[in-house]
Amino acid sequence: MLTQSTGALAALTRARPEWAPWLAVVDEILRENAARKWDIAVPAAPERDPSQPSNAPLLAGCSVSVQTGSLRRLVRRLIRVAARGGTTKMKTLESLQDSNLDVLSLFTASLCHDAGRILEIADRHGADPEALQAVAGLIPVPFLQACHRRWVPAIPPDWVEGYCPVCGSWPAFAEVLGIERSRHFRCGRCGGVWHAQTLSCPYCAMIDHDELVTMVPEKADAHAVIDACKRCHGYVKTFARLQGCAPEAVMVEDLAHAALDVAAFAEGFGRPPGAGYPVNVYVTDGTAARRFFTWNA
Repeated sequence: MLTQSTGALAALTRARPEWAPWLAVVDEILRENAARKWDIAVPAAPERDPSQPSNAPLLAGCSVSVQTGSLRRLVRRLIRVAARGGTTKMKTLESLQDSNLDVLSLFTASLCHDAGRILEIADRHGADPEALQAVAGLIPVPFLQACHRRWVPAIPPDWVEGYCPVCGSWPAFAEVLGIERSRHFRCGRCGGVWHAQTLSCPYCAMIDHDELVTMVPEKADAHAVIDACKRCHGYVKTFARLQGCAPEAVMVEDLAHAALDVAAFAEGFGRPPGAGYPVNVYVTDGTAARRFFTWNA
């Protein structure tokens, strides 16, 4: 049976066949999201530096161990599918397949939104930086989805920051749900959901309604608008729905409404680069420890 995410991706592929090469890469991540092996890397409870402030996301300051073998196989699969897509930039990623690529460093850089580090890796291996940025952005998603699954009970119920309470990412979009019209932000990386203030910019916390605008692009979905801030020129796609989409489907929903992004860019609005909060995660190779505990089991 198709999950909500794979069904939505299949529908998007039919609607936008020209996107098929990139959607094939996204499909690989959706399949990987369902692999529970990533749950092993997630602490039962967030193990954060106690010096972290109260508005720090759960992932901030955490130390995590990932299985390098599983990570390497995922990276190689993503690169192979991306390079097979045929674009000139994506084909440059083939240089990473047979190299001594430090996948743990690449994973950490993407997890922490370290664009500079990803650029260094691309330059070292002769890969196009934009292509590597695109693929690298997907690499930690299965781990982050696992974090969300395990840490939902630890999310502060009164969280109202503009960034994700789990991983610190900016929202992919907002959902206005049910007859109550309660507003919630959704994270495109971990799939998280959190309460959003009705009249507030997630990026600069502007609450002056004279500085906040709502745009309804032509030919847009009747239940979709763009909420934007005239002060910081940030925007958020907003969808009115009876219920929110599944965590693993947020990424696909974001892609499916790319026309709203184009409309927002045309009006001079954009999304801030990086994350809403620097998580600075310490990542180690958990392969040796995993083998030890398996042997002693």
